[in-house]
Amino acid sequence: MADMLMLLVGEAMAPLLTRLYYNSGGNSLWMVTLAQSAGAPLLVIPFLLTPRAAAAAAAVGEPRPAPAASKMVAICVALGLVVGCDNLMYFYAMLYLPRFTPLVVNSVVVLTFSAALLGVDDPSSSDGGGAGGNAVRRGKHAVGVVLTLSASAVYALILSLFEATFDKVIGAATPQWVLKMQISTNAVAAAVSAAALFASGEWRAIRGEMAAFKDGKAAYAATVVGVAMGWQAAALGAVRLIARVSSLFANVTGTLALPMVPVLAVALFGDKMTGTKVVAMLMAVWGFLSYVYQHYLDGRRAAAREGRVHAAAGCVICTDQMTYSSMFGGAFSNCSFS
Repeated sequence: MADMLMLLVGEAMAPLLTRLYYNSGGNSLWMVTLAQSAGAPLLVIPFLLTPRAAAAAAAVGEPRPAPAASKMVAICVALGLVVGCDNLMYFYAMLYLPRFTPLVVNSVVVLTFSAALLGVDDPSSSDGGGAGGNAVRRGKHAVGVVLTLSASAVYALILSLFEATFDKVIGAATPQWVLKMQISTNAVAAAVSAAALFASGEWRAIRGEMAAFKDGKAAYAATVVGVAMGWQAAALGAVRLIARVSSLFANVTGTLALPMVPVLAVALFGDKMTGTKVVAMLMAVWGFLSYVYQHYLDGRRAAAREGRVHAAAGCVICTDQMTYSSMFGGAFSNCSFS
């Protein structure tokens, strides 16, 4: 439950603060891209306080050899680069889709249908007028749809790659490995974003951006830090759900944040709650509830199968005891299934 709350709160808080950043005068693409991964150092303290992976594995009687360091470095660098690209696509999409939309849906069929609903939604509610302006806005809207879909698909791929790494390479999803993977991949993504921030020259405008920020420099810093903390909470919650359940469960759980963001945006930023958004959000909730119910049914079936296996094993033991009893004069006549 704590992991689900981290994921939901983070996925609701980070987009809202990113929207606040843009609404208050922020315009640095690489700054917010960097913020999405720069919160990784916050996880160092829980990492240091977490029992060693080898000790945890030994405690449950399943010691495993540590994966090769070179292999883990290559995996973390590759995943970090993918995370950095996903961050960039997401924030480009936020620039082109200025109003909160229920597009970022990372669960199977719901992703396709809710995204299709947004794709046919009317983008003319943006500011400005004229046929030329409408054409430009529609073009940017289409780009935003494509980028958001791409970012969602890549995010789902990232979660699956994390799960494959835990299962195939590490062989165990201990708490320390979860934190280690999260810190390592986000450190790579943050390094790439920081390099791009300096290479693009955007770093020169940060001082002026802070000075011109609507609520002052302190609010600017608090907003960027809040974005970083929100994304780290969401990412850590997702990775922990992968370790405990599956990447699909983490993906589907993320859809619960979908209805929260547009509703909060209506209250905080004055967005219009259109019928298309409502339908898409209801589809997301429906998809989540369907998955949870199926997960519940699978759990009941697994428990029933386990109970039948135990009962069958008890019958075999009882039969053996009765056989020995008949052979040795009733010494084992008190047979019990308990």
